[in-house]
Amino acid sequence: APAGGRSRQALTIRAAKTSDGPRLAIAGVTGAVGQEFLQVLVQRDFPYSSCKMLASGRSAGKQMEFDGEKYMVEELKEDSFKDVDIALFSAGGSVSKKFGPIAAEQGCYVVDNSSAFRMTENVPLVIPEVNPEAMEGMKYGQGRGGIIANPNCSTIIALVAATPIHKKAGVKRMVVSTYQAASGAGAAAMAELETQAREVLDGKTPTTTIFGRQYAFNLFSHNSTVGPNGYNEEEMKLVKETAKIWNTDEVAITATCIRVPVMRAHAESINLELLNELDENEARIILESAQGVTVIDDREANDFPTPLNVSFEDDVHVGRIRQDVSRADKKGLDIFVCGDQIRKGAALNAVQIAEMLL
Repeated sequence: APAGGRSRQALTIRAAKTSDGPRLAIAGVTGAVGQEFLQVLVQRDFPYSSCKMLASGRSAGKQMEFDGEKYMVEELKEDSFKDVDIALFSAGGSVSKKFGPIAAEQGCYVVDNSSAFRMTENVPLVIPEVNPEAMEGMKYGQGRGGIIANPNCSTIIALVAATPIHKKAGVKRMVVSTYQAASGAGAAAMAELETQAREVLDGKTPTTTIFGRQYAFNLFSHNSTVGPNGYNEEEMKLVKETAKIWNTDEVAITATCIRVPVMRAHAESINLELLNELDENEARIILESAQGVTVIDDREANDFPTPLNVSFEDDVHVGRIRQDVSRADKKGLDIFVCGDQIRKGAALNAVQIAEMLL
């Protein structure tokens, strides 16, 4: 099978700081995703005229550099958005629930990375490569604001890969098993994984502040709350968000989410049951031309996506593209997917949404 090539990058806008650009704010700027927002904005030359750095009172007064200039972090308050056009939020669900509507009422477009509004009616849940039509009519500079939700990281990574197949052959059922990195639990979890690895190798008892258990050299069921149906919150996010993004209740979805000792990129094994037959070679061609996808699928060299190789990359890597041998027909497909959780799983997707507002 061919190794595959990098697809064209979607939705890139070149401009950087300009007097007629939108006025930006970053809420939760000191966190892992907040810091990634800044890097992605610079790398994509996002046009802006000003930028506010917002965080909790604990972080207020800290200095931060962005795009060659120094900024002072301000405390996030109700009046923080009076002179802001677009705000990128990654400050947690409770903060988003409080300040998101306030910002929107003041004419600001909020791109929210938390789960606060994902399933709220009339709030678009958007992956730009998948369902840009959900944002139809939403443009900054028209005197009104609104909220757009960033999907969960595992949903984004799965659907960038699965949607091109869904559009071609129709997905009837999707079974997803995830292998999720420390970064999904924040910068403190990433630091603790590194600390634990050193401690375990030194024969010491590992520090278990974040997950309450050894993480290094181990894996465990995702740390979100398990509901009465036996599924944890992370698994149900994938189920419910996929239905909203694909705008259908007719796709059956089941998921098992596992935390693995990887720093910042998620991996997912996805089995697709299709409505129509699709040959694996045609599936590979479809994925090679899909926006936001890089195919890495070299059977001879046993070279496929890995969390390490996709770290700091914008595209989702897809490989192990093969017919489901449990079926006699060609209505089954297996793929293995990796994506950077902080970038495409969070910050990059949010910035791409912001680009669509321009």
